[in-house]
Amino acid sequence: MSWKESIDELRARERLAEKMGGEEPVSRQRGRGKLTVRERVAFLADPGSFQEIGKIAGRAEYDENHQLKDFLPANMVVGRGKVGGTQCVILGDDFTVRGGAADASIRGKMIIAEKMAAEYRLPLVRLIDGTGGGGSIKMLDKDPRTYIPETPGWELVVENLSEVPVVSLALGPCAGLGAGRVAASHYSVMVKELSQVFVAGPPVAIAIGEDVTKEELGGWNIQAKNGTVDDAVESEAEAFEKTRKFLSYLPSSVHERAARTEPTDDPDRREESLIDIVPTDGKTPYKPHKIVESCVDQGSFFEIGPYWGRGIVTGFARIDGYPVGILAGNPFFLDGAWTADTCDKVTRHVDLCDTFHLPIIHFVDCAGFAVGVRHETAGVTRRGVRSMAAVYQANVPICSIVIRKAFGLAGSAMMNPTRTKWRYAWPSGDWGSLPMSGGIEAAYRKEISEAEDKEAYLEALYAKFDAIRSPFRTAESFLAEDIIDPRDTRPSLVDFVHHAERMLEAGRISKGYRP
Repeated sequence: MSWKESIDELRARERLAEKMGGEEPVSRQRGRGKLTVRERVAFLADPGSFQEIGKIAGRAEYDENHQLKDFLPANMVVGRGKVGGTQCVILGDDFTVRGGAADASIRGKMIIAEKMAAEYRLPLVRLIDGTGGGGSIKMLDKDPRTYIPETPGWELVVENLSEVPVVSLALGPCAGLGAGRVAASHYSVMVKELSQVFVAGPPVAIAIGEDVTKEELGGWNIQAKNGTVDDAVESEAEAFEKTRKFLSYLPSSVHERAARTEPTDDPDRREESLIDIVPTDGKTPYKPHKIVESCVDQGSFFEIGPYWGRGIVTGFARIDGYPVGILAGNPFFLDGAWTADTCDKVTRHVDLCDTFHLPIIHFVDCAGFAVGVRHETAGVTRRGVRSMAAVYQANVPICSIVIRKAFGLAGSAMMNPTRTKWRYAWPSGDWGSLPMSGGIEAAYRKEISEAEDKEAYLEALYAKFDAIRSPFRTAESFLAEDIIDPRDTRPSLVDFVHHAERMLEAGRISKGYRP
């Protein structure tokens, strides 16, 4: 007696599952310039590492002799595999099977992926293409009744955001639950001209009087620029590479520390270009990326959210091999003033770094919260206060490098000042409750109007206050703890990071960290 016949049937069913939705749907998928779900998993996971779960789950048909007649696999591929050396749970939608709709899904496959990620403390990567198991009108043919909506397993989606790194790649039109799963992540990527993200697609939009294409409704030009997704790339291959890079900076869960890589850069390196990178006129913008890249380990800066909240640059980097979070004011956008979406971006990134115990380096150049009707209408005050709360609530160490401006409430949100201030300032620093430019004329309006030589009087006022605003005056009262040569920034950051790591490793800062 042998079970060979059963094993033969198992292999036959596996081959049927590998056909996905069949020859025609697979051909259509590739014709749209998209990979199939199995190709995506093969490109994403390290070679030979993927172990599938529930491969032969699906809808079977049998003949009168109880023999398998036809088989349609569930429209999700689930399993474990390494991504850039990190063991992950991978969940991929199969658009070739009913466009990923619920009437071809098996709910348990999505749930086991989310549950396994949380329980076994593994990062989760979702390859989303379609509704992701969302509703379909055709479902009513099989069960002719409506229902009060619930989202089974959503509690697991929420839990994972506080437990493990979650990456969502939008690789086609993502609607309903699919769109929700894209947004419910720590890092999300769209492929330009290939993927769209929306609550409901164009046919539903027509019902409210909007005749739009998928791209006009939810293309990357909308969703990457409003912060719904973090990045947009040119190809699926680039999306997979971004995923590997993102995960490389993070621990597998909040219960661990992110790994240090072997340092390859001189910790004492002094970058000569920093001495004159900030224009001396106090007005001309500079590129913050150049400052960041000069101070962190060479080639290690990974930007997150480049298309939205552009008053701040955010991302990850390494300092002497240790992963850190990066914030950097961007004077190319409203002189670095924090708009409503900039505030949201600060909140999101600080929370991300705090969740996974990454020290934060903040290169400060902030002209305050953005002023004007447009910004007030966008809710800059409420969202600004929320960003300040995120900074104050963070348990990870924050080191601030004041590059130039730091004004008002937003300027004060460079760190939590009630804790030990680990802060350095460049000689280009310019700070206060409000900028002096413009404020002098307002404060001395009467005196200026009464002066015999108004121009001379105003010139004298500017000279007086220009001396007062010197960062060295601030340093005299220990309100600017250390003014440094910009070229000493990297060695100073290396020193900070080693102390921060010692504190984090001892578990004395991150409340959620349990070594």
